[in-house]
Amino acid sequence: MSPGGNWARGGAPGNAEAAAAGGGLDGVAGRVAERTPMSDIFPQWTNRLPVKVLAGLAVVSTAATAGVWYYFSPEYTRVGYAPLQPVAFSHNVHAEQLGLDCRYCHAGVEQSWYSPVPASSVCLNCHVQVLKDDPRLAPARESVATGAPIPWVQVHKLPDYVHFNHAVHVRRGVSCFSCHGPVHQMDEVREAKSLSMTFCLDCHRRPEAHLRPPAEVFHLNWQPASPDRQLAEGRQRAREWKVRRLEYCSTCHR
Repeated sequence: MSPGGNWARGGAPGNAEAAAAGGGLDGVAGRVAERTPMSDIFPQWTNRLPVKVLAGLAVVSTAATAGVWYYFSPEYTRVGYAPLQPVAFSHNVHAEQLGLDCRYCHAGVEQSWYSPVPASSVCLNCHVQVLKDDPRLAPARESVATGAPIPWVQVHKLPDYVHFNHAVHVRRGVSCFSCHGPVHQMDEVREAKSLSMTFCLDCHRRPEAHLRPPAEVFHLNWQPASPDRQLAEGRQRAREWKVRRLEYCSTCHR
């Protein structure tokens, strides 16, 4: 017998027995895998990892949506907006201290759907004598001389898809104060109310609480004798003027 006879007849020592018992090396690997469960390779908490990830994404997405919905509303993006104007016009001086009626500058608001910006000539009706050489009024004088309008920056602006009629509101007792706030006390006009859809619906669902006597619509300092009396009189005016609680989409979206 040659020294290598065992190798010739049966291959490497022990391989024959292993092959006979378990089908070769593959059988050995299979038995090792059977004795090593997956839980010994990955911790059990990893079984719940996909559920936790999905739950976390749902919470983060909900919080982000709620934050954008709330903080990107007009109450936060528009209220307080007060752009720099080309002429420093103070409503506090003109409307509060001098007592000018809103309609002197915003003429036709009772007949028109919009509140017009006064022409420069309206300013010079007074300022040809009062502060006629004041450098702050140079844009107004230049506007009258050239015919080019003063480039006022619009403060209160509704989306293009919203229809709002000033005449309908003021002729039924809704004051400028309701939408513009204490504008008569402002040196620089700012947006005081959100003018959002919720803001409008709060009034449309309960208009009687916002109706003033017709003579007090443009008196921005007017105060009712009491909230209860204002509500009672508002209900009476709503019946007389046939003011309805308009909540249909087509009321504003036309």
